[in-house]
Amino acid sequence: VQLVESGGGLVQPGGSLRLSCAASGSIFSINTLGWFRQPPGKQRELVATVTGDGDTNYADSVKGRFTISRDNSKNMVYLQMHSLKPADTAVYYCRGDIREKWGEAYYDYWGQGTQVTVSS
Repeated sequence: VQLVESGGGLVQPGGSLRLSCAASGSIFSINTLGWFRQPPGKQRELVATVTGDGDTNYADSVKGRFTISRDNSKNMVYLQMHSLKPADTAVYYCRGDIREKWGEAYYDYWGQGTQVTVSS
């Protein structure tokens, strides 16, 4: 199983970016998908999650600015980011609870990360 993020880059304060994450490989089902980020010199932190039923959860720092969504038919999860701030600068990671075969447990999988830099 692989998770691959895309869509990062350099954006000015107040701008927008859309991150995508594609899950591929031997996948039977996917439960919760999420986005995490690691700012420079800091620990990795939760940004947003979406369950298999579509319930979402957001860090307080991004509520009202970021939107997480998923496309179950494509095994994709997205993070739409608006009103970006320099404090949003970080490496953004995709995470998924994925089951490879029926009857097996769900395991955590992580992507390699994509850099988002918010700067003028």
